[in-house]
Amino acid sequence: MATILQSSLLTNFLYPLLLMFFISFGLLEKIKIFGEGKTQLNAMVSLVIGLIFVGAVFPKLIVANLIQFMTVGMVVIFIGLMFWGFVSGEGKFGDKFLKIAAPIIAIAILFAVLWATGAGGPIVGALKTFFSFLFASEWSGSFWTNAVFIVIIAIAVAVVLMKPKK
Repeated sequence: MATILQSSLLTNFLYPLLLMFFISFGLLEKIKIFGEGKTQLNAMVSLVIGLIFVGAVFPKLIVANLIQFMTVGMVVIFIGLMFWGFVSGEGKFGDKFLKIAAPIIAIAILFAVLWATGAGGPIVGALKTFFSFLFASEWSGSFWTNAVFIVIIAIAVAVVLMKPKK
């Protein structure tokens, strides 16, 4: 069910017109191409640019696709910054931890985007096969049990052989 904000009049005419008007008006006000205090002239030129833009189909499709890409990109960046804020907090952890956390966050965001877009199916299938081979094979149970025992014994030997600091 479509809402009034999704109506054809708004999505095909008003939204692109307002977008182009505000972008071009902001640029004209910033660069002052017509001089100081020419706000009305900037508004009229921006309105004409917006109306021409609405009348042209191909540029409108390009901008619509770019806006969709931009919104997805902004959400991904926001999530990354939110994760970074969770990890860094008030800077209590130190630089080494943050250097380790940054690639982990990047990989997590990559996998989240692949999952959300549905493009990660082959990657997930390959990872399932790989982990199945590592942990669900006939040999894996005894191998991992022995590997854990060897690691524990190596840690115990390293602790015993360490020289005490003075």
